[in-house]
This record gives sequence, structure tokens and C-alpha cells, in this order.
Amino acid sequence: MTRFDPLIEGYLDYKKDVNKVAPGTLRDIRCSLNRVMRQMQYVRPDVSLWQLSFEDYLRYVELERQADASPRCINKYITHARGLLEYARRCGRADRNVLEGFYLQDGERRSPPRSLTLEEAQILIEACEQATREQRRDRVIVLLLYGCGLRTHELCALNVQHISIERREINVMTAKGDKPRTVPVPDAVYTELLAYLHERGGKRGPLFRTWVKKTRVSNKDVGRVIRQTVLRAGLSTDIKAKTLRHSFATHLMDRGVDLGIIASLMGHRSPQETGVYLHVLPSRKEHAITTLNPGEAS
Repeated sequence: MTRFDPLIEGYLDYKKDVNKVAPGTLRDIRCSLNRVMRQMQYVRPDVSLWQLSFEDYLRYVELERQADASPRCINKYITHARGLLEYARRCGRADRNVLEGFYLQDGERRSPPRSLTLEEAQILIEACEQATREQRRDRVIVLLLYGCGLRTHELCALNVQHISIERREINVMTAKGDKPRTVPVPDAVYTELLAYLHERGGKRGPLFRTWVKKTRVSNKDVGRVIRQTVLRAGLSTDIKAKTLRHSFATHLMDRGVDLGIIASLMGHRSPQETGVYLHVLPSRKEHAITTLNPGEAS
């Protein structure tokens, strides 16, 4: 791990000890500051971030744009740099925070994520073979990605003890932002998960192991499972593991599940983060209007 200037390390310690930020967030801040410093070497070499002018940061933004960084990413880098500058100001190392109040307007229109139709989801699940133990393991992987909306790395990190048989829940411990969550398992998925646990044997260790080396499955292994299943199903090859997670949220949204509940199940920090799935709502709104009859008495 790269060691920064003592002031920056002090800021990171402050974020950890006082602000109590999660380890994942702390790593994200460290990576952002490292990126800003690298880019600033092209603007004003060997000058500390808190000694740079507002114009220097404008030039930095232009460099990021030329590197095809999205406005959303640039805003994240600027936000993390702004926090450092404010810390430097309060420590007396800077006269002012030149980034105070500065945000880059996000002009991007976020396109809806790729998701399966209900028919495609059914075809994909039917394409999961069950003749061998390895095939049954792969089928449960597909079912959990789609039926519980898990991220690939969350699924890979699952241990047997993370499955609550009595409550029919999965405890996702290795979640984004280091915020564990509990996800209920649908009845149909639970039945097959229970059968898999019985066949797997043992009480502890990785829920899913590779077939040959008996080590924990990786993101690459899961990607291979999805590719093979998609090919057998005859579906579009742009379907990835994350497509199943997006489908989970989209299909819940389409059924009228509250946005806050979906955000909780997905492990989002806020319902706003789940707003990208609102593309399914227009048809629902039209349907809702047709249910109104102004002529009826209330």
C-alpha cells in the first residue's frame, strides 16, 4: 500500500477513527486521492493538493475528460479531494478550500441496465442441467444470482454458515461498502439450495467450490457458468452474471415492490441508487391511470 504525505495519512486516519467510514470507502478515498495526485503531475508537478489553485483543478478536470472519465467518476474524485482540502484548511495547512461548493454537472443520461425478460429468465433457468453434481451446483449459482439479486463477489464469498436454514435467509457478509445485509430466499430457490447443501455435505467452508481443485469459486468461475448456460439456452451472449442481478431488481420493480425494499435487498446505500431501474415504470403508470374512473363515486 502506497504511503502518502503525513497530512494525507492523517486525513485518512481521521476518516477511519472519527468519521467511522467503512474500510471499503477508505480504500476508495485513497484510490481517488492517488489518481488526482498522478494527474496533477501533468498540471503542476510536485505541488501538494492543498496548495493548488482552483484553476489547477479546472485543468485537472479537463485532463480527466480527455481520458474519457465520466462526470460521475470525476465528481467522486473531486469530492474526495474536497474533503482533504477542508481537512488541510482546518489544520492550518491551507488558507481556504478552493473546491468548496464546486461540483461537476453530470450531463450523462444513464441508460437502463441490461435485464432479462421473464420469458428469457425462464429459458435460462430451464437450460441449467441437473444430471451431475457439478451441474446442480451451477444451477444453484444461477438461481441465487437471479432469485436473490446477489453480486458475483458476494456469491463467491458465501460460506455454508451464511445460510440460515430456519429463517430461509442468506446473510451477505462481504457486501459493497462493507454493509452486510440479509436477503430472503424465494421458496423455489430455497428447495434447491437445501438439496444442494445436503448433497454438498459438511457444515462449514465456502458454499461453492471449484470441481477440480475444491477451492472457493471466483468471479471468473461464475462468469464461465453463466456463459455456458446462456449458450445452451440460445440467448444473447451479452447476458452476464450482473444481468441476473439487474433482472432481479427490474422484475421486483415491475411487480410494484417498494423502491426502499428493493434498495435494501440489493444492498444499495439509498433508494436513489436504485432509481436506475425506474425504466420499467412507464407502462405501470399507464396501467395505473386506466384503473381510475372519475365517474365513479368515491
